[in-house]
Amino acid sequence: MPGRLVLASASPRRSSLLTQAGVEFEVLPINVPEDLGEFEDPIDACGQLARRKALARAATLTGEALVIGADTVVAIEEPGGTGGATSWRLLGKPRDENHAAEMLASLSGTRHLVVTGVCVASAPGHAATVEVERTWVHMRTITDEEVAAYVASGEWRGKAGGYAIQETADRFVEALEEGGFDNVVGLPVERTLALLRAAGWAPGLPADPANPVDRAD
Repeated sequence: MPGRLVLASASPRRSSLLTQAGVEFEVLPINVPEDLGEFEDPIDACGQLARRKALARAATLTGEALVIGADTVVAIEEPGGTGGATSWRLLGKPRDENHAAEMLASLSGTRHLVVTGVCVASAPGHAATVEVERTWVHMRTITDEEVAAYVASGEWRGKAGGYAIQETADRFVEALEEGGFDNVVGLPVERTLALLRAAGWAPGLPADPANPVDRAD
């Protein structure tokens, strides 16, 4: 059984979600380029980026450990791609206030997709397993004044798509489909726990609700 559990992310939201789930871990962020321009599909993008982050951190560790890498992408569906296939506009983290305002305006009144990829990688050996969860977000029309006020609040900083549903941006959201609220925040908790259990992690990990005899203690 791995001796350490490492979250390769500086996101306080991901740390909070894991802590609330009763998982014991340490935070060791890793800087990996997040160029969405190399991808066309949001599921491929967040899965590959999560894998890169987990493996990059795992390569720096000595001794046995499991590493969680995660990446969240917001995507707007744009019909009319090659051969009539769906194409996507992928949104990562805004560069600045103007970029944040552009992102929020583009999401206003849309049904858009939030996708989070999670990878659990082992050290040594660097075996890695990736899961992806998606959530459709219905966002109401946002006025120019609301966009300006939200950008001025600074909540957009470091947030994929330029908004934080767990903070005051929840007032812009009318409904969620498929994946849960935690996925939009930045980490699908149940998928993450399932990956950890499959990798053999037990200390500080909640029992699987689908298997009551599988206890973490």
